[in-house]
Amino acid sequence: MAEVLERLRGALADRYAIEREVGRGGMATVFRAQDLKHRRPVAIKVLKPELAAALGGQRFLREIEIAAGLSHPHILPLYDSGDAAGLLYYVMPFVEGETLRGRLTREKQIPLDESLRITRELADALHYAHGQGLVHRDVKPENVLFVTGHAVLSDFGIARAVTAAATGEHLTQTGAGIGTPSYMSPEQAFGADELDARSDVYSLGCVLYEMLAGRTPFTGATAQAIIAQTVTSPPPPLQNSVPDWTAQAVKKALAKEPADRFSTAAQLSQALQAPAQAAANTKSIAVLPFVNMSADPENEYFTDGIAEEIINALTKIQALRVAARTSAFAFKGKNQDIRRVGEQLNVSTVLEGSVRKAGNRLRVMAQLINVADGYHLWSERYDRELEDVFAIQDEIAGSIVRALRVVLSDAEKRAIEQAPAATPKVEAYDYYLRGRQFFHQFRRTGMQFARRMFDRAIEIDPQYALAYAGVADCCCLLYMYWDGSKANLDGAESASRRALDLGPDLAEAHASRGFALSLRRQYAPARAEFETALRLNPNFFWAHYFYARTCFQEGSMEEAVRHYQDAARVQPEDFQSLLLMSTLLKALGRPAEAEAAQREGLRVAERHLELNPDDARALYLGAGALVQIGQRERALEWTRRALAIDSEDSGVLYNVACAYCTLGMVDDAMACIEKSVQNGFGHKEWLENDSDLDPLRVNPRFTALLKKV
Repeated sequence: MAEVLERLRGALADRYAIEREVGRGGMATVFRAQDLKHRRPVAIKVLKPELAAALGGQRFLREIEIAAGLSHPHILPLYDSGDAAGLLYYVMPFVEGETLRGRLTREKQIPLDESLRITRELADALHYAHGQGLVHRDVKPENVLFVTGHAVLSDFGIARAVTAAATGEHLTQTGAGIGTPSYMSPEQAFGADELDARSDVYSLGCVLYEMLAGRTPFTGATAQAIIAQTVTSPPPPLQNSVPDWTAQAVKKALAKEPADRFSTAAQLSQALQAPAQAAANTKSIAVLPFVNMSADPENEYFTDGIAEEIINALTKIQALRVAARTSAFAFKGKNQDIRRVGEQLNVSTVLEGSVRKAGNRLRVMAQLINVADGYHLWSERYDRELEDVFAIQDEIAGSIVRALRVVLSDAEKRAIEQAPAATPKVEAYDYYLRGRQFFHQFRRTGMQFARRMFDRAIEIDPQYALAYAGVADCCCLLYMYWDGSKANLDGAESASRRALDLGPDLAEAHASRGFALSLRRQYAPARAEFETALRLNPNFFWAHYFYARTCFQEGSMEEAVRHYQDAARVQPEDFQSLLLMSTLLKALGRPAEAEAAQREGLRVAERHLELNPDDARALYLGAGALVQIGQRERALEWTRRALAIDSEDSGVLYNVACAYCTLGMVDDAMACIEKSVQNGFGHKEWLENDSDLDPLRVNPRFTALLKKV
């Protein structure tokens, strides 16, 4: 191959700087190169010399020109092709990242929603190409790349060009077959000269089957054995977790007779849109952060707060699915197409708006958009006094309910009213919103600042129940993750009591009280408070989440799993519930369920990190899960990223130390633990009982550290 590389370099020196070999396939070797004219990286694929000699260059290049005319977002374009010193080559963009084969090797199976999305994108590409008279003939995971998260089909027209340029005898002599046995349609396996769109539909069906089942429909020790099954045997049924309509679509795509399959790739795509259509028919919404149109950039927290309050109101409606704040707010400052936002958040409608604050005057613009067609369902402008902000939020929530034709129960009508949670003093509300903004950062400094803002709100309005609940939550989290001091425990106790006195009908007050009681090991009254919070608002994520943490702390692991499941159901975008639940399932002796929860949690964490790349918690929790499923290098990468975000945060250091222990990196773990304690981590109980830290217990430095805490 070194000889081929030198020949190629010499022949293409004026156009491409060949760097290195990056892969080999059945028909070609792939080199990374730089396109000298356009200054871009490219992949140059060179047919094996013996195959090129058998084909005849002119016919191959004439056929491949047809593929060069394809232009579709899910087809990797063909830049160039030619004959270089007897070597037939073609040039495509060089795509960083893995192929679908790489992902399947890493994960084995891909979640249903992603499998369907990938298949629909590939089906769209195939339908377009079929309309141009081209059949791919070699659809397989190796030819699927991911560009900005979307599936792109490569090597379009190559198999056709090879087939058209050579006779069957020539191909047999060179040892190169066209197509891959595990993905060949029966007619292709029989050696049919003419293949149509239905052959590619079959191959795509095989790819979808593999993404869902973790294996191809037919396997065997030899190509002949696989082909024999392809022609004669029905594929094994998909597992029960795959919906019937999906299994039926796959079964139809894999029919032996072309006439029994979908006649076009578009029909397959439509058959797989059932879940997407169902999601579209489900009343669902994402509330994007409102744009700050004020002259003062400091008003950003105020505009964010209005959107968050609307989210909180809407989550109380059982018939409406609301995207989580962390997911919706990831689009802050990004001018993305609404349809793309809806697709990524899996919602049918999006609320966006703007706020202009000038003195005591407020102008709020809001518009509800249908994701499917981009049209407005409702829009309104509010020109009011600043003190009317609560009424504006009420009116927006009510308008959304009417626009989506959601029928509210009497309890839901009462629940979405802001009055019981509001303060008549706008300045207090202003500080409360500042506190919420920092609370969501989930870092020690952010939590400390959030508490100061809630305290300031209480100074202005001593009757502000939600601000007391905010103080209690900050104290609880500071105690749990950063500073296990009596001051934080007492602060959570007093603030949660006051919140409940002032807001007996607030789910937030009862959840805060339950959380505070759980830290004092008063489990029975804590449970009662969580139950009340969930009766008041069954969709309150934090009530489910902290209820689960309380059950775990009490030792009721089965019950903790159920509450984590409820938390994940209420907020599917949350990675924490799934990853923490996987640890419990493993301890309960349910390894298959534990691994499924880990993989789903990682998938959610990866998606979360795409939108929120600076979330250290997602990285260090995800790193622990990656270790458990054997992905050591990725786990190390995630710990490095977490430390790069905040290498001084005691919570980050503690959790990275846990990951290092599971990786066997005891010295690094010890260094992180020492620095964590030095920076304020004071939970001696965690240090003494966390099983992740077991490798450190024989270390004299660790023993000495425990005595200091």
